[in-house]
Amino acid sequence: MDNPRTVDTSSSQFVDRTAARDGSSSLWSDFLALIKIGIINSNLITTFAGFWLALYFTDTSPFDVWHIFLLTMLGTAFVIAGGCVINNYVDRDIDHVMSRTKKRPTVTGTISLPAILFMGIAFTVSGLALLFFTTPLAAAIALFGWFTYVVLYTMWSKRRYTLNTIIGSFSGAVPPLIGWTAIDPTWHPVALVLFLIMFFWQPPHFLALAMMKMKEYREAGIPMLPVVYGFPITKRQMAVYIAVLLPLPFYLGSLGTIFLIIATSLNTAWLVLAIAGFFVQDNLKWARWMFVFSLNYLTILFLTMVFVTMPSVIN
Repeated sequence: MDNPRTVDTSSSQFVDRTAARDGSSSLWSDFLALIKIGIINSNLITTFAGFWLALYFTDTSPFDVWHIFLLTMLGTAFVIAGGCVINNYVDRDIDHVMSRTKKRPTVTGTISLPAILFMGIAFTVSGLALLFFTTPLAAAIALFGWFTYVVLYTMWSKRRYTLNTIIGSFSGAVPPLIGWTAIDPTWHPVALVLFLIMFFWQPPHFLALAMMKMKEYREAGIPMLPVVYGFPITKRQMAVYIAVLLPLPFYLGSLGTIFLIIATSLNTAWLVLAIAGFFVQDNLKWARWMFVFSLNYLTILFLTMVFVTMPSVIN
């Protein structure tokens, strides 16, 4: 017969080990939520596209600048992470109201606030330093994006003006510029078109989210456009921004016919979906369609830029 004490001890050790694993997993999940890993991943796609197109237009071999690529991607990720962490730190008093933010460690307290603030500063400084070793212009653009997101959006406009979405769009539009200027520190027209595509993509994307979460934004006191002015004017704004996207791919005509067909098809389909919003009965269901389409739009468009230029860059 087993010794009861032995059985109890091994069982206790198993529970302890399981709790330790669960604690580590929970801490890692909290860290990923704190740095907003989804935002980092989507912005790195556009950073990579900017970097890749700079290789294409400057006839630079990726094998000659692999170290710059690593510095660019890591530096950009760090700067974005730093901005997101500080955003969470500042918004800790309202994040408990919204279902999508109430489990952030700034709300639950699983990570101390001084540690979170230090983390945000450390990520930002480290990222800017890494980018400076590519080109000073890339670091300066990243700093502009960080300042816009942290100071002009998070600290100033987010709780005051419906234009907070537009102000935040400046920060979200700089990643392809960072990628481009890490290789070519000039204001190339193609880089500026990438910036414009990202800038005009963001309002319909985030306004769709604002429609979906309108009640939570209202409870948190965030003056998003649908909260202050309602759905009809929000839909009109979304349609206008999508319409502005229509001619932009033609400024990238040198990427070829396949790119133009795909880009124009995406823009047209998104505009048709936006116009359909004026006739739908279920506004929240339509907003979800718009939000999901915007995510796929971004991924498909920028990956297409890479694929159509891949033979020239690699060769």
